[in-house]
Amino acid sequence: MARTRWWVVTLLFLATVINYVDRQTLSVLAPVLRDEFHMTNTDYSRVVFAFLLAYMIMQSGSGRIMDRLGSRRGFTLTIAWWSAAAMLHATANSIFSFGVFRFLLGLGEAGNWPGGVKVVSEWFPPKERAFAVGIFNGGSTLGAVIAPPLVTWIALKWGWRQAFVLTGALGFVWMAAWFAFYRTPTKPPEWEIPVTTRIRWRDLFRFRQVWALLGARMFCDPVWWFYVFWLPEYLKRERHFSLAEIGYFAWIPFLTADAGCMIGGALSGMLIRAGWPVLRARKTVMAVAAALLLAGIPAVLAHSATAALALISLVTFAYSVWASNILTLPADLFPQHVVASVSGISGTGAALGGMIFTLLTGFVVDRFSYVPVFVAAGVMPLVAASFILSGVRKTATSPE
Repeated sequence: MARTRWWVVTLLFLATVINYVDRQTLSVLAPVLRDEFHMTNTDYSRVVFAFLLAYMIMQSGSGRIMDRLGSRRGFTLTIAWWSAAAMLHATANSIFSFGVFRFLLGLGEAGNWPGGVKVVSEWFPPKERAFAVGIFNGGSTLGAVIAPPLVTWIALKWGWRQAFVLTGALGFVWMAAWFAFYRTPTKPPEWEIPVTTRIRWRDLFRFRQVWALLGARMFCDPVWWFYVFWLPEYLKRERHFSLAEIGYFAWIPFLTADAGCMIGGALSGMLIRAGWPVLRARKTVMAVAAALLLAGIPAVLAHSATAALALISLVTFAYSVWASNILTLPADLFPQHVVASVSGISGTGAALGGMIFTLLTGFVVDRFSYVPVFVAAGVMPLVAASFILSGVRKTATSPE
């Protein structure tokens, strides 16, 4: 098991890379697609909203599916769905059709994180768990690093439609390796949280910890999605980058985010090995990360594009430090048979917050500027941290 689990987390990492390459393809191509299909900022925000609506709907649903089917079959189903949906974007011929295909993509991609957290809870003890989550979640940032140069190169060489086809096909390659290799552990690990009775899905909403996770992700995850979906647009419209320059530079904030995934997980693991209680270690690292996310405010006010990109890179680093730990908390707090469900419920809050923030972003940018959006993105993580500090105080063994 000790040898196999690192191969398992490597497969989770690769799945998450593909997840974000597929997700980012539209964002990278947005300047081209907006010109071709005459999209306003509001139109573009509605296309993104369609993805987030489906993502929200299926977060809780995919968590239940993973807990019922098991991670092996659940992952096979979810990645097959989202890969097919990603490839369908190549057939889009209107704003509406882009919205439909984004909706289908969101239905599939929602399963990656509840499933990943469930797998980690099955294979890793608490002291290594956040680092393992950081590794697989680091696939999101590496995917975001890879996407701008890869998608730009494909689009410039063969056209934007082929960019959707080629990136979408990657998931089917991964799916074959996963189904051939992965097997769920046959017996519960020694670190499994003991429970006197099995917790039913509907009873999860009676736990204070579930609401704290949902609220925290509702306020902090939209910050990440803002940079994922809007950074290429911001660099073009406000910093006057060309498509080629976006390919050259838009990956930098996601490289620092990748470092944050590893460092965030390693920091809380180091504190746990030093004798800190698990929840205290997680919360301390997350509070520091939330404070660093304020760097987005001076980023939008900077005169230099270089300074703005550097501060945005600090923001994405801090967010990933936060994410490595909050994504781990369902496994720290709940027994394995509901870990994916709790992760999915918290992801529902993340998607709901992302939907609202995305629509507001399009509205505000069309009528004002990016400044209020960056200010809000700097302050919201502090609200998220207050949910964690006040609502996550003990392991959930019975409803409060």
